[in-house]
Amino acid sequence: MTHEQPAYDKVYVNRSLEASIHIGLAFLLASACLLILLPFLPLIAWGIIIAVAAYPTFKRLQAGLGGRGGLGAVIFAVLLLAVLILPVVLLAQSMVEGVQALTAHLKNGTGIIPPPPAAIADWPIIGGPLKSLWDLASRDLPSLASRFAPQIKAALPGLLSASAGAGFTLLQLLLSIVLSGVLLANAEGAYEVTRSLANRLFGNRGPEFQQLVGSTIRSVTTGILGVALIQAVFASGGFLVVGLPGAGLWAVIFLVAAVLQMGALVLIPAVIYVFVIASTTKAVIFLIWCIIVALMDNVLKPILLGRGVAVPIAVVFLGAIGGFVAMGIIGLFVGAIVLSVGYKLFLAWLEGAAVEQGI
Repeated sequence: MTHEQPAYDKVYVNRSLEASIHIGLAFLLASACLLILLPFLPLIAWGIIIAVAAYPTFKRLQAGLGGRGGLGAVIFAVLLLAVLILPVVLLAQSMVEGVQALTAHLKNGTGIIPPPPAAIADWPIIGGPLKSLWDLASRDLPSLASRFAPQIKAALPGLLSASAGAGFTLLQLLLSIVLSGVLLANAEGAYEVTRSLANRLFGNRGPEFQQLVGSTIRSVTTGILGVALIQAVFASGGFLVVGLPGAGLWAVIFLVAAVLQMGALVLIPAVIYVFVIASTTKAVIFLIWCIIVALMDNVLKPILLGRGVAVPIAVVFLGAIGGFVAMGIIGLFVGAIVLSVGYKLFLAWLEGAAVEQGI
């Protein structure tokens, strides 16, 4: 017995060492793969999100084309690219026209900004300074720019960086749409891969969590991005009707703020500007329109957010907003998915504990 025990310990140590080496090699391989794919992870994630969100619509398109998935994927990708590129082109055109008009005014020496109404001076606290700055801007805009030259110079690197980031994000979205078309063309194979992964991670409940991830992505797409886009369309119509300068840029700013659930804050300065430059009737109508736009999400969000998801709306909403704050726009989906899955796992843990206790 004394001779057998050391031999058994030696075999046990050798097996443990071999298992540790295998685990270490697997970890190194996984780390190397992740390091190689790291630059492409946002692109892949966006491609998967777009494909999952558009899958029901793609299935209807495929059925209308007689089951030709490849042709349907190509048409889908082209249409989505057009939907993304057209607003960008219109916004760029609007900004170029604005810069050209500004340059023409500066060359001709004509006023760019109208003089402030006399009533502004009566506003409490900010009335006097605001009237002074506005009056200087209407009479001599270069002098105002030279006064704030240090602040403008300090803000320029941030603006250039933000512009470069926006251009890179746009390119990433364009490539993601192409990738989503490839995934949709091979939808059945992709479905089998995700099903196998879900079964591997969650066992018998794999299909349930697979469906939860897909429904959460579609819920966030329609309930947060969709509602924000609808609000931005209606807000843009109001900006164009009242003649708000840079309406396209205002619309983009409002869209981002609406995703952050702060769209009403963007409408406040627009309303103040219209009250200053337009007639009272026109300004009041614009104010009512902005109130309607701001309250749209209170009606649309309960209808669209959480539809078809087996978790409460509050879980999806908190996950989306928290993910956005932590990770940017892709966090809308990642945060909602993680919190929804975590919520379901927590419920499963509670159910398991209750069964063990015989409750």
